[in-house]
Amino acid sequence: MTRPFSIRHQPGFTTIAAICFFALYLPILVLVVYAFNAATSTSEWGGLSLKWFKSAAQNTQVIDATIRSFQIAAIAAVLATLAGTMAALATTRTPPYPGLTFKYAAINQPLMVPEIVTAVALLIFFSRVKIFTGYSGLGYLIAAHTAFCIPFAYLPIRARLENMDLTLERAAADLYATPWRAFRRVTLPLLWPGILAGLMLAFVISLDDVVITEFVKSGGQDTLPTYMLGQIRRGITPEINAISTAFLLLSVLIVTLFFFISSKRN
Repeated sequence: MTRPFSIRHQPGFTTIAAICFFALYLPILVLVVYAFNAATSTSEWGGLSLKWFKSAAQNTQVIDATIRSFQIAAIAAVLATLAGTMAALATTRTPPYPGLTFKYAAINQPLMVPEIVTAVALLIFFSRVKIFTGYSGLGYLIAAHTAFCIPFAYLPIRARLENMDLTLERAAADLYATPWRAFRRVTLPLLWPGILAGLMLAFVISLDDVVITEFVKSGGQDTLPTYMLGQIRRGITPEINAISTAFLLLSVLIVTLFFFISSKRN
């Protein structure tokens, strides 16, 4: 008798997966190891040292770029989460109606369109606005990051809403609660894990964005990723390895928190 086909057991799948993971994560591992290299060259090993982390922490350009990155990411993440929450409520707490699919596509458009296309479009649009208004501050970067991060905040919030039972909200309405009171006392507490997950995901996406930032930013508005890109053009230094390692640890921490919060069930 022939054995039944099982998708769980594919010949060679484990080997291919191992090779893929090896190719993906080995360069990252090498970068982390050489961040602790005391030598100034990656071609030699000079022993373990934290001097490159200290050097990066004392670099005023790194400090300024880091502060700017956190400012933009924090504001953009909050605005994107607010917009994503309202969009999720509008697309899940109403009966299906004509045009709903189009709204899904419009909200998720930044995910479907190549990032370089979005960046060029924002560059053209904001260049016109800069000429008309004469303003060239961080507002353009915040607006661009917010627009790009909305679908990343929207998806976990929408997923949370779709898994929430409407019984409690209907019970609140039956007890004469106004729509706002029902939302504040019933929907929002149940939705909070999804909102936090969307906020963290939007924050990480904004924090490490390079393409859109590189096109939209003005002079003197480097974020940490664009600063690192500029330094790499001059040659990779151990200080860049140290910054990348710290950036990696922060991203892993936030994504881990996102996983635990998004998987929480009340």
